[in-house]
Parts: sequence; C-alpha cells; structure tokens
Amino acid sequence: MPDAVVIGAGPNGLVAANLLADAGWSVEVLEEQPEPGGAVRHDRGVDPAFVNDLFSSFYPLAAASPVLAALHPEEHGLRWSHAPSVLAHPLTDGSCALLDRNVDTTAASLDTFEAGDGTAWRRLHEVWQSLRPDLLDALFTPFPPVRASARLALRLRAAGGLRMARSLVLPVRRLGEEEFRGQGGRLLLAGNALHADLAPESAGSGGFGWLMAMLGQTYGFPVPAGGSGALTSALVHRLQSRGGRVRCGQRVEHVVVRGGRAVGVRTAGGDAVRARRAVLADVSVPALYGELLDPEHLPAQVLDDLRRFQWDFATFKVDWALDGPVPWQAEQAARAGTVHLADGMDELTRFAAQIAMREVPDRPFLIFGQMTTSDATRSPQGTESAWAYTHLPHEIRADAGDEGITGRWGTKDQELMADRMERQVERFAPGFRSLIRGRRILAPPTLEALDGNLAGGAINGGTTAMHQQLVFRPLPGTGRPETPVPGLYLASSGAHPGGGVHGAPGANAARAALRRNRPPGLARAQRLLARRDRTGARR
Repeated sequence: MPDAVVIGAGPNGLVAANLLADAGWSVEVLEEQPEPGGAVRHDRGVDPAFVNDLFSSFYPLAAASPVLAALHPEEHGLRWSHAPSVLAHPLTDGSCALLDRNVDTTAASLDTFEAGDGTAWRRLHEVWQSLRPDLLDALFTPFPPVRASARLALRLRAAGGLRMARSLVLPVRRLGEEEFRGQGGRLLLAGNALHADLAPESAGSGGFGWLMAMLGQTYGFPVPAGGSGALTSALVHRLQSRGGRVRCGQRVEHVVVRGGRAVGVRTAGGDAVRARRAVLADVSVPALYGELLDPEHLPAQVLDDLRRFQWDFATFKVDWALDGPVPWQAEQAARAGTVHLADGMDELTRFAAQIAMREVPDRPFLIFGQMTTSDATRSPQGTESAWAYTHLPHEIRADAGDEGITGRWGTKDQELMADRMERQVERFAPGFRSLIRGRRILAPPTLEALDGNLAGGAINGGTTAMHQQLVFRPLPGTGRPETPVPGLYLASSGAHPGGGVHGAPGANAARAALRRNRPPGLARAQRLLARRDRTGARR
C-alpha cells in the first residue's frame, strides 16, 4: 500500500508525486491515458518528419516557477530552447509589435508605432523588476500567501501604492490607453491577456496581460527541446529514480471514503488502490466534486457552489506541417516563437464580444506557434512545425461567419473552422496555405478525449476572471488545496493559482498533505525553531 495515490499524471500530479517522494513517501500515480503528461505531450501525428505538441507548447510560467526549478528537471534530460524573439503581433499594414528578451529591442519596436512608447514600456518593466520576486512568491505559494503579500504590499507602496494596484485591476484596453499612445504596446498587453479568457474590457485583464508580457520579457517563452513531452519525461524519470510509480491506462472512477476520510481509489477496471496517508487529485473541480466523490461526503454549500463553477473558453486547435517558413508580411514575425493574429484592438474586442454572444467568431484571434523557429529539432531544415489555436464559446447559438458552423463538431464543422483559421493566417502571411503539407484538427471534444481535464476544450481549469481567483478559486472559501474530505487534496489547475504549466497547484497539495501528516512533536519543534530563528534575526 503506497503512502499516497495521485490521480492524474499531468504536470501538477507529477510535481506533487515528486515532492512526496522527496519526503520519503511511497507514491503511486494513476493516469487514464496510455501515456503520462496530461496537456504536456507531443507526437508525430501530422507527418512522421515533424514533431507537434498536442496541447501546450510555450512555458514562461515554467521558466519562472521556483517549484519546477527546485526539482532540477535539467538533471533528468530537460533542455529549454528559445526562438530569436519571444512574441510578435503583426498588423495587415505590415507593422509589427515585437516582444524580445532584450528590453531595448522591445522598446524600439514600440517606438515605431509612437515615439515615447518605448520609454513607457521601460517604466512598466521597471515596476515589474521591483515587484517580481515577491509577486512570483505570492503567485506560487498556497493561498493566502501572507508573508509574500506583506512584502509585496511594501514594494507596491514604493512603486506607486494604490495607483499601481489600480493599474493591475484595470481592463487591459484601459491600461493600454493610459500607458501608450500607439497600438504596439496596447496590443502586446491585450494579446497576452487573451491567452486566458479575459476580454480587453474585463476587470483584471490589464494585470494579467502585463504579467504575461513581463514574464516573456524576462524569461522568454521557452519550449522543451525535442517536444513538450520532454518536460513530462524529466518529471517521470525523476519520480521513478526516487521509487515512485506511474501506471497509465488506469482511469480512476471513485475516491473511496471510510470513516469520513479518503483512504484510496477505485479504478474503472475494478482495482482498489489504498492510500496510507493521502489521495491527491490532479483532476478538474467538477470531476472531483461531481463524479469521483459521493454527494453525501460533501457539504451542501460545496454542491451548490459547484453549480456556479465557470469554465474558461473552449479551444479549437490546428497543427500543421509546412514545407517552408511562414511568409509573414511583417518580417519581424519570422523571428518570434509566438505570433498573435488580430488586426488591432477593436478586432480583439469584436472577437471577445462574439464569444460572449455565443457566436463562432468570423475573424478568430489566433495564437500561432512557430515550433521549428523555437527549436530546430522539430522538423527538417527549411520547414516549419506550426500550430494555432483560438477560443470559442462552449454553447454555440450562431456562426458570425455565416458558414453554418453548429458547434456539434462533426467533420464538416471541423473543416470549416480550420479553413477559417487558415484564412486568418493568410491575411498576415499571404501564401501560407500553399505551404501546408499536412494538418491535424483538434476540436474541443477531441481535446477533452485526449485529456479529461480539458472539459469542452477548456485549457485553464476554470475561468481566469476575478470572481474565480484567490479565495474564490475554485469555489468561494476554498482557496487552499485541502478539500472537505480529510486526506483528499485538490492538485490540479482548478486550484490556486490556476492554469499554466508551473506546478504550483501540485506543490501546494503535496505540502498540505505533508503538513497534515507531520508527527505533532516534530511540528511543534519546527515552529519553535522558526520562532527562535526570527528572534535571533531581529537581535
């Protein structure tokens, strides 16, 4: 019998398992899919000569994460690779905003839109440099991050206090208008906000767009050399080297509760796997509280709040094998690993409004990945392994493009949507479609079939909007990994701090389980030592 059972071998589950193994626990990870990784996997399914990431590709949060850094995945085979530039946002007139790891290069790009906007970008970067250590500490530690928040409050005061706090909760459209005179800086912020489900007019989208842009400025948008699954392989190898076990093809269908405590799980195959100390669930919030647990083990308030849980947008993705580099009109876009495709701020707002009205957007905002540009091992020399994804409403009432896309995602719907995305690329890169050697379509139901946590193609474990963050994530009053069932911990992106590949939800769950299982005498001794250390430091 293992000390802990971890449900799901996504990055959060693997991080949790590694931390428990480091503490001397025996750990068994059960994964529904035939391979580990969750949304961090790659294959050669488009063309045998091309590596394509199935889901996520670029990992600024992983590069910034102290959780992953502490696991030293590079000692287990992981190597990061970068495109020459981080991100580009071209426009159809040939102009282009460029985010580069060199702040002077980014600033020079923005000055081409409006003189002085480069200086404005440097000011935002200086604020980031001041706040970054404590902001990241607050982001990647359990809620509430008391010490990090106290330090962050002091730094915020030095950076302008309430004025800066106000800027971070602004809609990204308003933040861009206040900080920049030209389009370039505004588009870099707004496009990054739409990596989540935050429209340009959403409260808090300014802070999220700024955070993502500054992560790119400092850490880049790196990719694992050889394919996204290289990160998974490193985490699995590390776990196995410490005695942990990963079993794939094992779908957990029930968390077993006895005496008011989680004591193990039951798989779809009928196997009972007991856990001596804890069960950690790297699964979606609706799956945990609505499927894996019997209702009688949950407070009525949790079940009621679960009905109000909100997913982030659905996602539609297309992978391509291209016979040559993408023929961008704006040549700066050829240098970037990530390219945002929308012809201005109003087109971004129009896109988000159509989703809000439950329409399939007629000109979808695309996040486009140039993987061979980022990592030369992904395809033969002179070619490009590429992908793009866009967001969609979960429930579709109409097609703003008047082509009759229904949202049932049969073959006709899929082909129409993929063609629409290719036409959007063509607006910025004429001749793109002539380079396509092969393509693969991953509609929302396909994404969910490949990873059950991506319900309806939602990739962030729930909305990033302010009403489902911090103490409200995943449900009001449940901002920590502990669940109403003792011995059961939520270790997925449904928990604080949310989506992205950084490992924090898994780490928070593992640490909560370890705290709960410390011998009382040891816990008291550790508190006394910490108090003595603080007293000595003051002296």
